[in-house]
Amino acid sequence: MRKRKLTPFGLRVKNRLADLNMSQKVLAEKLGTSDVYLSMILYGERSGDMYIENIKLFLNIEDDCFKA
Repeated sequence: MRKRKLTPFGLRVKNRLADLNMSQKVLAEKLGTSDVYLSMILYGERSGDMYIENIKLFLNIEDDCFKA
């Protein structure tokens, strides 16, 4: 089984969550989605276009790390 890799955006989100001592589940609840779907966005398995701006807003992430 191959290990999944975070996208650059996903890595930035995970680091920011750690900085804020916030769980992925809490962020997902704020976004109105499931933690599983949020994980799929962070690993590039779903585009998450409708959530990207809100993720950046909630976590105060700059556009320089926009998802690749």
